[in-house]
Amino acid sequence: MEDQIRLVAFNWLKEQIALSGDVLPRTLLERGFEFNSQRITLIGPQGIWKPRQFEKIPLSVTTIYEGPYEDSFTKEGFLQYRYRGTDPFHRANIGLREAMKKQVPLIYFHSIVPGKYLSVWPVFIIEDDPGSLSFTLAADDISSIQHYLMGENTYMVSESKEYAKRNYITSAVKNRLHQKSFRERVLQAYKEQCAFCRLRYIQLLDAAHIISDGEEMGDPIVTNGLSLCKIHHAAFDCNIIGVTPDFKIEVRDDILHEIDGPMLKHGIQELQNQKIVLPYGKGLWPDRDRLDIRYHKFRETG
Repeated sequence: MEDQIRLVAFNWLKEQIALSGDVLPRTLLERGFEFNSQRITLIGPQGIWKPRQFEKIPLSVTTIYEGPYEDSFTKEGFLQYRYRGTDPFHRANIGLREAMKKQVPLIYFHSIVPGKYLSVWPVFIIEDDPGSLSFTLAADDISSIQHYLMGENTYMVSESKEYAKRNYITSAVKNRLHQKSFRERVLQAYKEQCAFCRLRYIQLLDAAHIISDGEEMGDPIVTNGLSLCKIHHAAFDCNIIGVTPDFKIEVRDDILHEIDGPMLKHGIQELQNQKIVLPYGKGLWPDRDRLDIRYHKFRETG
């Protein structure tokens, strides 16, 4: 029955993400879903979570935002997950050790802002290190779930093709965590509205970099971001709209004088000389030096 519940949990998460996006609220995960008239919770008070319907092996592991355990990525690119407490033989740690032995697929939840989680599945325990009181986790693709159900243990030694695949997928998870964390922190700072037009539909909002990711000063921090709706994000990225270091919006000259219907007039041209919406906390305001660099690029295109 546990394998059935795991499959239903994976499919349920897929459905929730299709409805609400990649980042899910803790309340939803705590509520979970019904299976054979029983409530299955996906997350709980303990980071290593085993619903009461499970005998030994957990369903999920969770990294809490600013929590007590310092989970991180190893130099090889895998996730290092700390034991529950300091006793290697705590029942939660024994459960993960059993998951490693049988290569049982788990769910990994990472809290990117308080109360909101990114979900990754399937993940597998690939190493146990009592010396550092930690397990090593690797993400894999959906096909690995079928291999597990068929009793095929595809995990082999570090030189194997399977190791390389899991390493690649887990590295992509790390990048995804950083991107989603940046988006959520920026949108939270701007109270989930567009800094240009105040649109509040979160599904239509992005976190725009002032200095592009990968460039010098392109750090994924709130002060290098603007909460923008998708049309204004695109306009900002292609330098149709610029922002001065004094937080004033400017529209490129050729666009400002063009005639092309109400969307251009009301959606872009009327932003000219308006002030952007700023976060409540001054420490979260856009960095003026970054805005200055970006504004000069905008002026060069005009």
